[in-house]
Amino acid sequence: MTSAAHRGAHRGARLEAVGTYVPSKVLTNADLAKLVDTTDEWIVRRTGIRERRVAAPDEFTSDLCTAAARDLFTRSGSSPDDVELVIVGTTTPDYAFPSVASQVQDRLGMRHAGAVDLQATCAGFAYGLHIANGLVSAGIHERVLVIAGETLTKVTDYTDRASCILFGDAAGAALVEPATPGSIRASVVGSHGEGGPHLYRTGLSCRIAGPAGAELAPGLMRQNGREVYRWAVETVAAGVSRLMERAGVTGDDIDWFIPHSANIRITEAVCERTGIPIARTLSSIECYGNTSAATIPLALAAGIAEDKIHRGDTVILYGFGGGLVHAGLLLEW
Repeated sequence: MTSAAHRGAHRGARLEAVGTYVPSKVLTNADLAKLVDTTDEWIVRRTGIRERRVAAPDEFTSDLCTAAARDLFTRSGSSPDDVELVIVGTTTPDYAFPSVASQVQDRLGMRHAGAVDLQATCAGFAYGLHIANGLVSAGIHERVLVIAGETLTKVTDYTDRASCILFGDAAGAALVEPATPGSIRASVVGSHGEGGPHLYRTGLSCRIAGPAGAELAPGLMRQNGREVYRWAVETVAAGVSRLMERAGVTGDDIDWFIPHSANIRITEAVCERTGIPIARTLSSIECYGNTSAATIPLALAAGIAEDKIHRGDTVILYGFGGGLVHAGLLLEW
């Protein structure tokens, strides 16, 4: 990826609009204290989370993603007819198939749009933007709708005290369209597959869990929080530094840093290593918990709504999670 100066006035891409949706049901720390041995003070101190949203029993990821996309089109004035490709980042699809993206495409009447789901866990939104940027910049597509949505509470083990306090449900969407020059100035992606056993969800195979894996309930998440924390801090800090180097900027030039809202302590540690002040970070962790791929668009939309992010601001988005995978972008809003 080259810097904006090297790309000159060549066609690129930009984020035109953002939309979000969260379910109405709220699950507070006090509610969780009735299920497992924990307290509000302990959860806030360890994670920064005070509450999270829970999808209704008959509300699924496709419903959340469709609602987020509708919110985007309402706010932007753009039309679903303009979209040529729908990319949905999710690890909790309604079905193995049809894809969530296909369901969104149908419900919004995008008759000429392709549709594909992307499985990059908490980095799904950043990976989706990375791919959309390439497709739009190359002239393959004019407008790509990138959505991140999760219903993690449906796959959370509420007997696991260490993990059940973290997760919530939400969706966010962004429209990527052409710009000359493009506003996405640099991107990085990466994977550390050897770390997969530290964060996984059981499925057709339990082999990743080792000899006792077959005893695990199917479809539930497992996390080695200490190892994920260590990997995330080292990897995200290094990735942010690479983004700034490729774009020719320093921490002083970054107006807003929006990492995946996994845990406020991870964000603090990354900021300390990169020199980006914690006061210039945006998070969705306090009110929504860890919503995986949806945390970044939730924080981005809130920053815009609260008049913090303005056109021309330099913003870093960085996702990381199960795989272990990570992806980041540096862009001008």
